[in-house]
Amino acid sequence: MSEDSSSSRLSSRGQDKSWLDKLMSSFSAEPKSREDLLNIIKEAAANQLLDDEAVGMIEGAIDVQERQVREVMIPRSQMVVIKADEGPSDFLPTIIESAHSRFPVVGDSMDDIKGILLAKDLLPLILNGTDGFSLDHIIRPASIIPESKRLNVLLREFRENRYHMALVIDEYGAIAGLVTIEDVLEKIVGEIEDETDEDDDGYVRKVSDSEYVIKALMPIEEFNEEFEAGFDESEVDTIGGILIRAFGHLPTRNEVTEIDNHIFRVLYADSRQIHLIRLTLPE
Repeated sequence: MSEDSSSSRLSSRGQDKSWLDKLMSSFSAEPKSREDLLNIIKEAAANQLLDDEAVGMIEGAIDVQERQVREVMIPRSQMVVIKADEGPSDFLPTIIESAHSRFPVVGDSMDDIKGILLAKDLLPLILNGTDGFSLDHIIRPASIIPESKRLNVLLREFRENRYHMALVIDEYGAIAGLVTIEDVLEKIVGEIEDETDEDDDGYVRKVSDSEYVIKALMPIEEFNEEFEAGFDESEVDTIGGILIRAFGHLPTRNEVTEIDNHIFRVLYADSRQIHLIRLTLPE
C-alpha cells in the first residue's frame, strides 16, 4: 500500500472521527430546545451521518410528543361500526367491504360502545356455522381515551396493554372518533400501505363485469362518463346526492333503489351521509 493511499485513508478517518466527536459534543451540550436538537440532526444528515429516511423518522418521533389524538383520529362520521343486535348475515357484508380488521360494536347509538370486534374472531363461523352465535361472546373490551391524550403516551399504552384500537371521546363524553396504532406509527414512519388500501383518488372498484363498489362522493359527471349513464347534474353534484333524492331520505345500510335500470345498494352510511355503494349495471 502506498504512503499516499494510507495518508488519504487516515485523513478520511480523521474527518469522520472529527464529525462524530462534534456530534457527540453537541449532544453533550444538552440542546435547549426542539429546534436545537433538530438542527443537530439536520447537520448530521448534511454530512451523511444519517440518511433522509432516518432523519424523517427522528423528526416524526420528536413531533409525536407534541401532538394529540384529535389530530390523527378517524372522525366519528367515518367510523365503520357493527350494531350489537345484528346477526352475521347483517354485518359480514360490512366487514368484507371495508376490509378492516377491527370494528367498534355499538348499541342504540354511536355513543353506546359495547366493545371491539376482531374480524379474525369470526373465523370459527366457517366451520361451525352461525347456530348459537352471539357477538357478546366474542367482542373484546374497548379502550376509551380523551381526544387530548398525547400520541407518545398513547403509543406506550398500545405497546404495554397490547391493543391496537381506542375509541376517542370529546370533552362532553361523546364519541368523537377512533384511533389505531397504525395512525400513530404513520406520524413517525410515514404512510403505511397494505394490500387492502385503495387509491384515495379512485372512486370505483370493479367487483365483476356488472357490479362495482363506488364512493358516494363520486361526481355525477365522472359517473356518467365511467358508466355511460345520463344522470342529471343540474341539482346535485355527487352520486350520493342522486341516491338521497331517489330515496327521499338518508338511507341506511342495505337499502336498495333503482335509477334508470341501475341498481344501487347502500353498503355504508352514517347519520350524516352515504359513504359506499354497490352498483349493479343494467344487463
